[in-house]
Amino acid sequence: MDIHYRRVLLKLSGEALGGANGIGLDPKMLAFISREVKKIRDIGVEVGLVVGAGNIFRGMESTEFAIDPIQGDFIGMEATTINALVVKEALSFIGIKAMVLSLLGENKIVDNYHRDKALKYIAQGYTIIFAGGTGNPFFTTDTAAVLRGLELDADVVLKATKVDGVYSADPKKDPHAQRYETISYQDALAQNLQVMDQTALVLAKENRMPMVVFELFRPDALLDLVRGKSVGTLITE
Repeated sequence: MDIHYRRVLLKLSGEALGGANGIGLDPKMLAFISREVKKIRDIGVEVGLVVGAGNIFRGMESTEFAIDPIQGDFIGMEATTINALVVKEALSFIGIKAMVLSLLGENKIVDNYHRDKALKYIAQGYTIIFAGGTGNPFFTTDTAAVLRGLELDADVVLKATKVDGVYSADPKKDPHAQRYETISYQDALAQNLQVMDQTALVLAKENRMPMVVFELFRPDALLDLVRGKSVGTLITE
């Protein structure tokens, strides 16, 4: 069986874990995501996961609560730990060995992140779930995903979304919006396409890390993608 991508970094938004409403944690969605990850693990694909926390708290919302923006970012990073631990348990329930590593430091429930440690666990067959974003304020989990993908020597960064790729405009607002099968980093940046934050795109561009934006909710999309089928939008040079 051909495998196009043998090591992937999968970015999951917090909203995805919240299901249709994008709030809290949806058991059915967690089960679905776990089964989709298991499909690619079963054919030998190595997986790292970065999780967001928009279902719990977004740093950008901190001013609405009269919270200092930097503290708000740290609260959001802490919230990713909750999501990471829940995803770990969902994966473990169906037989996938998983480990949570945090950029915010070691405690009783998560291990501290170090690149060598992550590579060791990957080699031992673990799916690694990264919590804590980049560990610094002002950076999104999109940027964390590209960083962790580079550090893991991943073949690709996969961003799971609610839409089936990158469009020239918001397809919900513009019926004439065009979906791209491929697009260059430069064009994505120049057109200011709201697919991933610009810091993440620039980092991927400078390090030639390909990215694929795809629809999370289609069964077998992840499996088709790692086998090299055209799924979503490939962002590359």
